[in-house]
Amino acid sequence: MLPEPTRVSGQRRYPESAIGRVGIILLLREVGFSLAEQRALIASRGADAGEWRKLTRRKLVELDEQIASAQVARAAVDHALHCPQQDILECPTFASITAARLAGLPLHEAHKHARRASLPDAELG
Repeated sequence: MLPEPTRVSGQRRYPESAIGRVGIILLLREVGFSLAEQRALIASRGADAGEWRKLTRRKLVELDEQIASAQVARAAVDHALHCPQQDILECPTFASITAARLAGLPLHEAHKHARRASLPDAELG
């Protein structure tokens, strides 16, 4: 992703413009782009103006999914921490989530299933 360096006494010498490119690479890595995605994004800049937007939109959807998954995981861990049961294995909510996971539901669906099962009919609305 960096320009081919020149060699001086066996050492690689990059142009000043490489500093900006390294900054872009670091930023892309920090926001979740894989190395392959970074290459595609950087390569798409000159070729097709719409292609980098398509790659970025796809990453945004992926990040939203990760955030939603992390929020469900956090809620489950928070419940475990604040559960009135002394033993989490005796918790009806935990048991319901576990059963739903064993039935093949993903965590976010299992968590919703457990929550619905624990709410009175008036709160299901």
